[in-house]
Amino acid sequence: MKQEWLERIDRRSATVGVVGLGYVGLPLALAFARAGFRVLGLDVDEEKTRSLAAGRSYIRHISDETIAEQFAGVAARAEATTDFARASECDAVLICVPTPLTRHREPDLSYVRQTAETLGAHGRPGQLIVLESTTWPGTTEDVLVPALEQAGRLKAGRDFRVAYSPEREDPGNPAYSTATIPKVIGGLDADALAMAEALYGTIVERTVPVSNCRTAEAAKLMENIFRSVNIALVNELKMVFADMDIDIWEVVRAASTKPFGFMPFLPGPGLGGHCIPIDPFYLAWKAREFGRSTRFIELAGEINTGMPAYVVQRTVAALNARGKPVKNSRVLMVGLAYKPNVDDDRESPTYRLWEAFEALGARVDYYDPFCPVVRPSREYAKYAGRPSVAWEAIAANRYDAIVIATAHSAVDHDALTGMSDLVVDTRGVCRAANSVARA
Repeated sequence: MKQEWLERIDRRSATVGVVGLGYVGLPLALAFARAGFRVLGLDVDEEKTRSLAAGRSYIRHISDETIAEQFAGVAARAEATTDFARASECDAVLICVPTPLTRHREPDLSYVRQTAETLGAHGRPGQLIVLESTTWPGTTEDVLVPALEQAGRLKAGRDFRVAYSPEREDPGNPAYSTATIPKVIGGLDADALAMAEALYGTIVERTVPVSNCRTAEAAKLMENIFRSVNIALVNELKMVFADMDIDIWEVVRAASTKPFGFMPFLPGPGLGGHCIPIDPFYLAWKAREFGRSTRFIELAGEINTGMPAYVVQRTVAALNARGKPVKNSRVLMVGLAYKPNVDDDRESPTYRLWEAFEALGARVDYYDPFCPVVRPSREYAKYAGRPSVAWEAIAANRYDAIVIATAHSAVDHDALTGMSDLVVDTRGVCRAANSVARA
């Protein structure tokens, strides 16, 4: 089975399925299509599959031209569908579905389980199934495999192979793409590892095989926990240095001149995105099963989740200093996306700032050239459909406070200082001005 499968990969005659056509799955599908494979994208969202069939992109950093070439052109190699029964057509299926947290900040693997059960019902012998979603060590063996086998038709290691390879996408990063980011891979057995290496080796410059799936799962968590802890450190230092009237961004710039032993991290109004605010809690949750407490992880989480409250506190204080109560004040949030130059608003701290200001009676608008309308979400459904104000309207509206939450390079942040008596800069992007408060 393995040798014939490897030959199909080498000849590019295999079909690669990608489940979940979001910020991770869509670039992956495009990479395999460009490498010469037939690609079948599977997603429950009919709007996404219709957009791809029409050659339209729904992710800002992926152009319509790229989508049209691979999904809608005459020579297109990729196709998108909501019919999961067609997974039987695939030689390999890569699972890129969300792994969020519950309201109690515990892992929610419902998307992984549902996907695996569906694939198990429609799978066929000889397939390679790879999980890419970030999760706790042991998920591939303890959750994915039993769900794939639930239909009772096929058995992992005998009828099909299973591997884990964590996604490492960084949307909007021009320096790294799917092809140039090394791919960590762990297999359920030696054959699964060899097959996954061969598959990913066709689209990435370097594969990084590890001894098992648990190690690969742990590596992804370590990457994001490293960032979470260091961001928490610099956020804590920001608050301490603010009390000392020291500019944290100037401190970071100065410390960054040391050519060894220092790596710069920047403070902000909180964490956002699909990884760093969520992934550390997956390990913290799993560690409790072994009687271990993860104090660094939990402390970092407390600091980072507390940053929106700190920004609101600083804004309220600055308004009071100007003789303005926060109640009925007009507040503009600049930047809805969680990071610069993307349209991804998942877990954005802007939403928590928005809620906190409204709870104090402020009237809140937002401006983001990349997020013209608030997308529907489970957590912030009440804001769905709210439009961004136009840039031209900002000066005319004379907001009592403008809070820079995300620093898009397309936004003239210094110009904002002339549009309000108070600009609260959480990203260190405004030059010193009387109207700017650092937060």
